[in-house]
Amino acid sequence: MLHEMSIGGMLFSPLLVLVPLAFILAAATRLILHYLGLRRYIWKEAWFDVAVFVCYLAAIVYLFGD
Repeated sequence: MLHEMSIGGMLFSPLLVLVPLAFILAAATRLILHYLGLRRYIWKEAWFDVAVFVCYLAAIVYLFGD
């Protein structure tokens, strides 16, 4: 289970670190697909981007969770 972090007496969610990491990975995936020319095969690009972000976030939480 992920636990909150205490910084200066304030409690922060561990998602504060994990969400930007998932966003960076999703953005990198988007750029790679763009440069390879594979984005044209994706029907709904916005939904695909959201799905990739959620999958990366789930994988990161699974890997870094206790």
